[in-house]
Amino acid sequence: MSSAPFKTVSRLILASASPRRKALLNDIGLDFEVMESRVEEIPAPGESPRDFVIRAACDKASDISRANNQAWVLGADTVVVHDDRILGKPRDAEDALSVLLSLAGRKHLVHTGFCLKNYNKSVSVSRVVTTEVKFSPFSRDIAAAYVATGEPLDKAGAYGIQGIGTFLVERVNGSYTNVVGLPLVEVLEELLGHKVVKPRTE
Repeated sequence: MSSAPFKTVSRLILASASPRRKALLNDIGLDFEVMESRVEEIPAPGESPRDFVIRAACDKASDISRANNQAWVLGADTVVVHDDRILGKPRDAEDALSVLLSLAGRKHLVHTGFCLKNYNKSVSVSRVVTTEVKFSPFSRDIAAAYVATGEPLDKAGAYGIQGIGTFLVERVNGSYTNVVGLPLVEVLEELLGHKVVKPRTE
């Protein structure tokens, strides 16, 4: 008997090369293909972070769906936001240290937009999930020690909650998996509702 709680019953494509999103879907037993979208993730002038992530997620899903019109395509985009500013991946170690110190002892938001599309069925559903994360008031030395691990350098907001960076997090208000990169509760609601996946009962 499989230990995975769900199984895929329709062709599913993840329009993202994110290893974290892939791991989250693998962990619950889903079978899917990975096709990385080439859509550029650049906010438009005046676009809010929430509007940006939902647009980026839908652009990614549309990009892959057009050439795979019978499949269900899941696109997603995640941003870390502090003081209404999107924090991307740090330019270098010095930038990572500066970002971490700006977040120390304070709250920030993580928005993930996701979009599920099926071109042939004319289905397109999208949602945004927001999580509030509070960092502990760590010192410069602690931030520098974390930067020295190398983990922050390829992470939006200069930390990985699912990795070493978990020790920075004092409190999470909302979906934990949303901070990792995909709000599983909400994504599963859509996948189950559209009969893309179902519970594994045998």
